Amino acid sequence: MLAAELAELDAACSRFRPDSEVTRIARAPGDAAGMCTVTVSPLLAEAIAVALRAARLTDGDVDPTVGSALQALGYDRDFGQVPPTAAAVQLAALYVPGWQVIDLDPATRRLRLPAGLQLDLGATAAGWAADRAADRIAKELDCGVLVSLGGDTSVAGEPPGDGWRIGVRDVGGGPGTVISIRDGGVATSSIAARSWRRGGDVLHHILDPRTALPAAPVWRTASVAAASCADANAAATAAIIRGRYAPGWLASLGLPARLVAADGSVQVIAGWPEDRPLEL
Repeated sequence: MLAAELAELDAACSRFRPDSEVTRIARAPGDAAGMCTVTVSPLLAEAIAVALRAARLTDGDVDPTVGSALQALGYDRDFGQVPPTAAAVQLAALYVPGWQVIDLDPATRRLRLPAGLQLDLGATAAGWAADRAADRIAKELDCGVLVSLGGDTSVAGEPPGDGWRIGVRDVGGGPGTVISIRDGGVATSSIAARSWRRGGDVLHHILDPRTALPAAPVWRTASVAAASCADANAAATAAIIRGRYAPGWLASLGLPARLVAADGSVQVIAGWPEDRPLEL
């Protein structure tokens, strides 16, 4: 059941597939004003709506219009196929249009955006997919379900008696911990998980939309728990981008979080439990 869910999502949202819906939209011609208007599938309409909601809630930190900038930096295929080193790129030439250029009518599924814009839904689609799959499978099988897609974990249905025990690791090699949740989701974002070198620059996949450059390495890993994995995913990505302002922002929202700094030191926020040894 999960495999079927993910196959549908990949066909709609992957920017690495030439036959995916978002890739076909990027190739669609524009009108005289340079805009492209298409009717999208129900699945993609929901995925884009989730991305736009995340952009609003994070004040634009999580932006689905970073796709072309990521491609220019070299992240233009599944990460396992990205060359770890290559020639330098012109970082000053990168540009992110901004999520406000996207106009989606949820009722008609009419999408209007600049022609040639490559959407990137990576900061929200995985968490949303975990939520969607966990909920549908729990309802279908009438049992407790945990779905984990890389660093994005969602639970639904009746939990175990002591909750779902989830290991949380620092991708940079620091100590891990274990937490327990009964609902919602947990997500981890890291600048160490997907990094590569272009010329003398070490790059990673979490871009600051305001600069079109990889976020400054204040936090190498951010883990957040929230009412949904989609919200946790967006908050974790935004925390990496916000840097030193992330702890206050997360605390103001009451989102439990674990931030690992570039030097390996750990800061816990808003009720996230103190670290316990990772013994799974």
